[in-house]
Amino acid sequence: MVKEKVKSGGPSAGAAARRAKTWRLMKRNWLLYVFLLPAALYIAIFHYGPMYGLQIAFRDYKAVNGIWGSKWVGLKWIKTFMDTPRFWMIFKNTLGISLYSLVSFPFPIILAVFLNNVRNVRRKKFVQTVTYMPHFISTVVLVGMLSMFLSPRNGIVNLLVGLFGGSSDTYFMGQADYFPHIYVWSGIWQGMGWGSIIYVAALAGVDQELHDAAQVDGANKLQRIWHIDLPSILPTIIIMLILRLGHIMGVGYEKVYLMQNSLNITSSEVISTYVYKMGLQDQRFSYSAAIGLFNNVINFIVLIVANKTADKVSGSSLW
Repeated sequence: MVKEKVKSGGPSAGAAARRAKTWRLMKRNWLLYVFLLPAALYIAIFHYGPMYGLQIAFRDYKAVNGIWGSKWVGLKWIKTFMDTPRFWMIFKNTLGISLYSLVSFPFPIILAVFLNNVRNVRRKKFVQTVTYMPHFISTVVLVGMLSMFLSPRNGIVNLLVGLFGGSSDTYFMGQADYFPHIYVWSGIWQGMGWGSIIYVAALAGVDQELHDAAQVDGANKLQRIWHIDLPSILPTIIIMLILRLGHIMGVGYEKVYLMQNSLNITSSEVISTYVYKMGLQDQRFSYSAAIGLFNNVINFIVLIVANKTADKVSGSSLW
């Protein structure tokens, strides 16, 4: 009987001991929690707090009635969005551009591997500076540069095309077929250098003795990159890919909207721009909130599936 009492009290005693140990560690490192507090408050106020208003996606929101006073309509707005004639065009454009944008994923890795193998310090810093600088160009300036470069009158691209015998008056920004290519490849140019930073840092942690041993065995540079560098940073690559897939439907609003015009609207209208037009221009707040929720639910599902798949295939995952 005594043994049964000891056994039944064992787990609770162990849990109490763990709680006491945790509390002692927290008291000992209280200053770290003070530093953590501003970040926790920021996330709670600006990320979790606004989720209170998510319920307007399920209500016929009227500003005069407030959120709780507005009529509950359930999934009405999501059904309205899916029934609109433009739904498949918007969904296809969003998914198509997002999948096409995945083409950019290997470029920061390739650049990081290249920089890691440059031994001349001055040359390496020069390449890093040149590739990092486009990241600091604002989206408005970037789109302005694209408009100038692709202008049918005096754009450098049309000038080069004309020199090689092609048509020199093509309005690239006004053609729907060119829009995804302009969007994606300008994004690669702008973000490749900045995106390579995390991979450069990961490559800096690769044990140099592995390279020395491989060189003794006769491995060339390409073989060492393939069998040492890439496997060493593979967990980082997988984590970054999972995060990227978690935003698969998150085509940036600002750049798309600035590049958009009446001539390329059939390939440039995406969920984010449609939400802006419905929510702020037409003031259909419930409708736009429902569309945004629909988009985020898809991103969340893709994130869960990608994380689970990566965990099974490689053993690396977010959680």
